[in-house]
Amino acid sequence: MTKKSRHKTALSEQKGVSYPEITNTNAIHKIKQKRLQSVSTDTLVSEILKGQVTALSRAITLIESKNSKHLEKANTIIKACLPHANKSVRIGITGVPGVGKSTFIESLGKHLSALGKKVAVLAIDPSSSLTKGSILGDKTRMEDLVKDTNVFIRPSPSGDSLGGVARKTRETIILCEAAGFDTILIETVGVGQSETAVHSMVDFFLLLKLAGAGDELQGIKRGIIEMADAIAINKADNDNIKRAKLAKVEFNRALHLYPEKASGWTPKVQLCSALHNEGISDIWQTIEDYVTLTKGNQFFNERRQEQNKYWLIQTVKDNLQNAFFNHHKIKTALVEQLKLIETNQTTPFVAAEYLLSLKQGL
Repeated sequence: MTKKSRHKTALSEQKGVSYPEITNTNAIHKIKQKRLQSVSTDTLVSEILKGQVTALSRAITLIESKNSKHLEKANTIIKACLPHANKSVRIGITGVPGVGKSTFIESLGKHLSALGKKVAVLAIDPSSSLTKGSILGDKTRMEDLVKDTNVFIRPSPSGDSLGGVARKTRETIILCEAAGFDTILIETVGVGQSETAVHSMVDFFLLLKLAGAGDELQGIKRGIIEMADAIAINKADNDNIKRAKLAKVEFNRALHLYPEKASGWTPKVQLCSALHNEGISDIWQTIEDYVTLTKGNQFFNERRQEQNKYWLIQTVKDNLQNAFFNHHKIKTALVEQLKLIETNQTTPFVAAEYLLSLKQGL
């Protein structure tokens, strides 16, 4: 190859635009804050009801904000959207990291979109306990689904809420329903207690499992298996099919150990391969069968009412916690008590009693 041809090849590296050495993140944050404050709640509600995802995204950002002014606007929007909500099927999807949740959701989402469904995917992204940051990479992992106009994907950082469930997921569901999304998929981070919280906000709870990973033994334990309305053994393809079929037998045996569900539904165990789009339509048919049964025996609506009561208690707890830790006197006293703990001059329990006694006099 001549020197001249080497310069013309598409493989040659071209100098790109360099990033500035200093990026003013505070300025960017202030611009976003001002943009949120400039839009009226009436405008946002009107656009949400028309199904405009830009307005929906802005409203969700208001909900997730810790700014007191944003909280006031968010509550107004939720109240206005509430009469237009509760018209969807809410599906919780959980499983250990690596089970293929994102791939499964993408495959299921494309299947539902092909059926004419409008799908909202609320993916809870794990936050670092050290930096408090999140990757929020679900849109990257679901690269085909994110292009679908019938699908809305919203990754949210888990923060410090119970088991990695985003604190405002419940309110986000209401906004998505008001925007016309008839199927809500909620993905958990799969780290323990998050499943309990998600179970309290969905109609159908799907547990993804892997064959040959030791998960079969977990079927004899109470907990997550007991909450599941269906178990899908993912990656049942190629050389793994035999192990997947054996796992299905084990899980079916385990499910017989549990008492009958109040819904009158018998949990199903199914095989699927999200990567190869196999078994997805069967799983959706199972969900539809469940919805038909529970709506027929009124359990569907009864469960929604129980969830509303749970949300009431949880919201009160959240607000009390925020009000407590955001009070200026508590903030000052908390710093003092933490220093006393570091120097072994008090115990966590005595410090907690002192802080709570302070709150009573405020």
